[in-house]
Amino acid sequence: MGDQNRSTNNNENGKISSTFYIVFISLLLDLLAFTMILPLLPSLLEHYRQNDTSGLYDWLLNKISYFQKFVGAPEQSSSVLFGGFLGSMFSFLQFVASPILGGISDVKGRKGVMVCCLIGIAFSYILWALSRNLVLFMVARFIGGLCKGNVSLSMAIISDVSSVKTRGMGMALVGIAFSLGFIIGPLIGAIFAMSTPKITGDWFVAPAIFAFFLSFVDLIFFAIFFQESLPKEKRSNDIWKSLRNAKALIDLRDLFWFQPVSDVKDHDLTKLRRLGVTYFVYLFIYSGLEFTLTFLTHHTFQYNSMQQGWMFFSIGLVMAIIQGSYVRRLPPHKITSTAVQGLWLIIPSFICVGLARQLWTLYLGLLLFAVSTALVVPCMMTMASFYGSPQEKGTVMGIFRSIGALARALGPIFASISFWALGSTFTYLSGALALLCPVLLLKNKV
Repeated sequence: MGDQNRSTNNNENGKISSTFYIVFISLLLDLLAFTMILPLLPSLLEHYRQNDTSGLYDWLLNKISYFQKFVGAPEQSSSVLFGGFLGSMFSFLQFVASPILGGISDVKGRKGVMVCCLIGIAFSYILWALSRNLVLFMVARFIGGLCKGNVSLSMAIISDVSSVKTRGMGMALVGIAFSLGFIIGPLIGAIFAMSTPKITGDWFVAPAIFAFFLSFVDLIFFAIFFQESLPKEKRSNDIWKSLRNAKALIDLRDLFWFQPVSDVKDHDLTKLRRLGVTYFVYLFIYSGLEFTLTFLTHHTFQYNSMQQGWMFFSIGLVMAIIQGSYVRRLPPHKITSTAVQGLWLIIPSFICVGLARQLWTLYLGLLLFAVSTALVVPCMMTMASFYGSPQEKGTVMGIFRSIGALARALGPIFASISFWALGSTFTYLSGALALLCPVLLLKNKV
């Protein structure tokens, strides 16, 4: 309790809580394990294509082939669409789990729920190591997706231990953890991809065990060093009220209406709802165009997997530099205006990418893309964290995270249809035009 009081006093004085750095390290370890599978997915899917005995791979590929033919995608894109299906499934599971876990943590405290999430994530990597067929691999991804509520819980913890002055830095640290995770994690995966034989044998066991090792270290580190950020006197005492999120998962109107959040003034609730819609529209368009970027660079510039890996490495590096040097130092009164500036930047970014026929145009678009992403996401998460009482911070951040996960689940599907049926230029230019909506919503605001 003394640690909690010291943390509270530090927040009131505008000082940085040590909990920020504990959350940062925990998220970084988690994201390193999570992202290292990304460069391995093509080889994993090829492995199961040749070795799956359950029949699930053939059944799923048959369904995906209908979609591939419907949108006019070439035959060789089936594996990419398969990977997109796995990514959408993972995001949809986050959409389901985040509000529930956030609501439970508002009643039971953050630490216990977070530890359960980390145990589930570690277990999913064990199942991956044992996955001799696609069924077990899908079960592993299913469990991992449900337990990914640790991200929204991390944001709720930041809200618990931060003041208005320091919350922006906390959210920026979350953004830096994501950037570094998506820089280093895929490189670790690429090392495994280059150093282990593919397709035959159980080549995936080594990277799966390493991912488990990272997640186990994360679990032990968090269990030892994290002090509960939501003291008992600030918790909700109504478990059923906190679990109204379940209804919001069935009725999307309740989700976007933030129905489970009751301890917020009407004026603030209206602004929170508008912010949720803004975030959904932004991520729906953004994630779809981000997903089709690999199609674009492959077909227009003949990028191979390694070149695409370096492309995303460069994007992540720019994001980490901006978030570490600029975003984390933003004063509270500049959070909203910075998010608006970032949204303005994403529009010319997608225009450049959509019209790119030369590398310099593509690189300019990707640079603007990286700068925009570094500004928008942490700033909008910071804005969301200002709403709700201490008893409902986990619920607010869980719903907000769930809205984002839903957008990431649906965006790639619609963008893929547009990309293959209407062309890359139309898709990116229409996406850039549609991104005026979140800009105007946020300007009129929040």
